[in-house]
Amino acid sequence: MNAIISASELASDLTGANPPVVLDVRWQLTVPNGASFDGRAAYAAGHIPGAVYVDLDTELASAPGERGRHPLPDLEVFGAAMRGAGVSAGTPVVVYDGGQGWAAARAWWLLRWTGHPDVRVLDGGLPAWEGALETSAPTPAEGDFVPLPGDFGFLDAERAAALARSGVLFDARAGERYRGDVEPIDRVGGHIPGAVSAPTNENVGPDGRFLPAEQLAERFKALGAVDGAAVGVYCGSGVSGAHEVLALAVAGIPAALYVGSWSEWSSDPSRPVAVGPDPQ
Repeated sequence: MNAIISASELASDLTGANPPVVLDVRWQLTVPNGASFDGRAAYAAGHIPGAVYVDLDTELASAPGERGRHPLPDLEVFGAAMRGAGVSAGTPVVVYDGGQGWAAARAWWLLRWTGHPDVRVLDGGLPAWEGALETSAPTPAEGDFVPLPGDFGFLDAERAAALARSGVLFDARAGERYRGDVEPIDRVGGHIPGAVSAPTNENVGPDGRFLPAEQLAERFKALGAVDGAAVGVYCGSGVSGAHEVLALAVAGIPAALYVGSWSEWSSDPSRPVAVGPDPQ
């Protein structure tokens, strides 16, 4: 199953015999003038018909702390949010955001990691949607999805450090943060020793849609994700890293996510930090 879906495919599926549950996960890390982004207000102003709003900060993550800025959500909270949105184990799910793809990818990763078999991300997000929008919030029937985390797909700090030595650990942040040239958010700049710089914004074109699968596969293989290599990804707080895991899935390369990411790693002064363009 493809991990992404085009706007035209979604429009067709919504009129089909088994329409997907659609989740709106609009979120932004920063907005102009330092104001907070209000995803719920954006949703209320217009969303894909039938879509249900999901809040990244409270339903797809737990409170910031020692485990990072967007640690794993409490599974009971996450499960209740998904069931309230109408998500069932046997119903396909499509997730979208405002176009960047990071927040939608976070929801996609959580659903896949906790056992949902059929989740896709709208390629290009809401800007790619050419149909009508609605402003009323639907009241879907309660779903039956119960999140059950799998053995594959999740990395903690120790596993991420080990993978950087034994396989391939991609750093999905901007190159300047990887090198430690700047660090606008976390305690210290740099990267996990052994990690390879692979900014996630290089996985999409100017329109925000993913590059062709073959092109993505060539990119990741050139960076070390060759056949047989175990692959993991981290970022600042486990959001843009999920987008890179999604890009790897589009390329046919399975990968795990270090959810705590640099915000967790760098909070502990005892953990090693590498700086500069070299992985080590």
